[in-house]
Amino acid sequence: MKVTAFITSLAIVGSEAFAPGVGHAQSSTALNAEKGATSRIEFLQQSAAAVAAFTLLPGQANAAKYGGFGRGSPEVIDPKDAIVDEDILKSDAVQKALSNVRGYKQSIVDIKGSLASDPQADIGPAIRKGLDISTVRTDLNAINSALDEDTQRGTDRLVRAIVQDVAEVEVTQKQKPGVARSETRLGNVCRKLDTLEKAFDDYLAFGK
Repeated sequence: MKVTAFITSLAIVGSEAFAPGVGHAQSSTALNAEKGATSRIEFLQQSAAAVAAFTLLPGQANAAKYGGFGRGSPEVIDPKDAIVDEDILKSDAVQKALSNVRGYKQSIVDIKGSLASDPQADIGPAIRKGLDISTVRTDLNAINSALDEDTQRGTDRLVRAIVQDVAEVEVTQKQKPGVARSETRLGNVCRKLDTLEKAFDDYLAFGK
């Protein structure tokens, strides 16, 4: 909508800028007319280039800076650009939290293995034992303490997303007693587990 209006305004300005008056038309030579036509073409070419830049550059900048990392959030920076306090990162509390988060990721891998072996497996106990929401949140926040404030604006989003994913996995996997898990439900559970595993991977990258 904005681009269309921008193009229209350029067209109007261009037509007004190059439309000859009556007196001028009578006094213009063929050479001046040719120069005027050339100038008009150059103006339109420059206008087209401006429209292309206006349309394409914002998207290209976002793609270059953020890529597909961090669940698509523009606030999640690439881990290699994060500022990390090495002393805090090496502390016992943060190292323990990193170890626990690797354990959460392994729990997901194990749960996926159980479903691969038996699509009707009861994975509820494994989720509740291996992915307790309160301890997951505590460990993620401990790791977050080693990052600078700008990085934390993005990782805070990752923490909330991971906690939400854990809750959704627990809800999605539930089955009524005596009712088999359908292919559709199985697919939904597996996709959520994949998403959660990727989220833990993304977060662990900040602690390397």
